[in-house]
Amino acid sequence: MLRLPLNDAVVGALFWSTVTIALYVVAKRLYQRWPRWWLMPLAVAPVALIAAALALHTSYHDYIRGTHWIVSLLGPATVAFAVPIYEQRALIRRQWWVLAAGMLAGSITSMITAWALATTLGLNGALRLSLLPRSMSTPFAMAVSDEIGGVPELTAVFVIATGVLGAIMGEIMLARFPIRSALAKGALLGVGAHGAGTAKAHEIGREEGSVAGLVMVLVGLFNVLLAPLLAMGLRLV
Repeated sequence: MLRLPLNDAVVGALFWSTVTIALYVVAKRLYQRWPRWWLMPLAVAPVALIAAALALHTSYHDYIRGTHWIVSLLGPATVAFAVPIYEQRALIRRQWWVLAAGMLAGSITSMITAWALATTLGLNGALRLSLLPRSMSTPFAMAVSDEIGGVPELTAVFVIATGVLGAIMGEIMLARFPIRSALAKGALLGVGAHGAGTAKAHEIGREEGSVAGLVMVLVGLFNVLLAPLLAMGLRLV
């Protein structure tokens, strides 16, 4: 197989950053032209990146060393959802109690089901703890994972898988069930599929996207604040 001389840190960072961005742009354009669930950028781009890394014999350590700056942009990207949230502040003021109830129910359900799944599959230790925060957006999930003793990088993989599957299932549920409220549609996708769900909600409508973004951020903040208590409880189990 082809092996590139990427030992130099600067060259490696430039190469893999360019490849990562280019593959995502290509995947996004494919999805815009053919909006099928299997062409979602969050599904296509990682698979293409893995194939490229294997072909070039590049380890994860070498890859992340050159593209860590992209990961650091997840925080500002999450904060950027504040713009549409501000535009929908009147709706939020009217329905805050419904949003709060959905956020709490979704957070508790996601953690319980993640723990039950890990128990059923016989997972334990850091793997189980890495799976626990899978239903949050990546910046929040990695922070929670680190706090409770998981592996943040592994948690990011679980988050992406949950987001892609959640967006797919959410789209199917919205098509099969008579859900007409923009609030309900946005909350469903924001809680169940975080970033991927919010992107899908924006495809449906601006109001749905704003609600999804709000719920996604609130769920992340709630779980980050809850993480110390969660970590303490897990140590007692």
